[in-house]
Amino acid sequence: MLTPGELAARLNRLVLSILLVGHQRCEPGWRHTLRTIKHHSFWLIVKGRGHFTINGTRFPAEPGKLFFFNPGMQVSRDSDEGNPLEYYFVRFHCTEAYEEKEQWVIGQPGGAEFPFHGMYSVHNVPQLISLIEHLDTLWKRRGHMNALRRKIALYEFFLALLTDFRAQKIAGDTTAAIEMTQDYMINHYRDPLTLEQMAQMAGLSVSHYSRLFKKCIGYSPIDYLNHLRMDRAKELLVLSDYRLKAIAGSVGYTDEFYFSRIFKKIVGVPPREYANRHRVASGGKK
Repeated sequence: MLTPGELAARLNRLVLSILLVGHQRCEPGWRHTLRTIKHHSFWLIVKGRGHFTINGTRFPAEPGKLFFFNPGMQVSRDSDEGNPLEYYFVRFHCTEAYEEKEQWVIGQPGGAEFPFHGMYSVHNVPQLISLIEHLDTLWKRRGHMNALRRKIALYEFFLALLTDFRAQKIAGDTTAAIEMTQDYMINHYRDPLTLEQMAQMAGLSVSHYSRLFKKCIGYSPIDYLNHLRMDRAKELLVLSDYRLKAIAGSVGYTDEFYFSRIFKKIVGVPPREYANRHRVASGGKK
């Protein structure tokens, strides 16, 4: 998928002409058999369930899904019997026309490649519904002023869509950054890691990083790191004869007394008591 910026650049090279705008409530069991698409169009699903097949690939049709159909696509569409679809649609023509280096570039009518195709998941559904409802209202009104308003409303819809995609990308990049620091902790829990270091690695402020980490992982970053260290310490306490100071050092603590306090806080018993209980239970030596 193109980035939001790349999609905007493609749209800026196109001139769009609206052919039809509508709102459809399907009957139970509604179905469009396989056909070749002749016009550009998009459908925003607002209610119900169904399935659309595009060039042999089957997609769920449900609220939050936006479908773009371009000429030449092989498409079939159906609605669930007990939960029929409701959707808004816009049909349009597009052609390339833009200025570059003080020269106009004019494409052949119908020859422009539209940058959206297939199914997209959108998050800010209420805003998109509001915009397309406005466009539907304008479609029912005649006159040159309303024709201009319709064009503006269509571009506002595309701008809102690109803003939605950008928000999704930022959220996805942030989640990836959080998971990256999580993996780093797993592999470097012995090192003297700090909250500031992890936040810097994720490219976030300390407060924002801490908030997002807890939302994604369920622990604060420091609690997560401490739990990682305690899990490894429990293994060493049960399976080795290392002294407590050596075990503390091996999991990232220079002070064995601080290690013991954290261990008791998380596990519920002091390290030596834990070792005695579990070595006996597993048949090891005390």
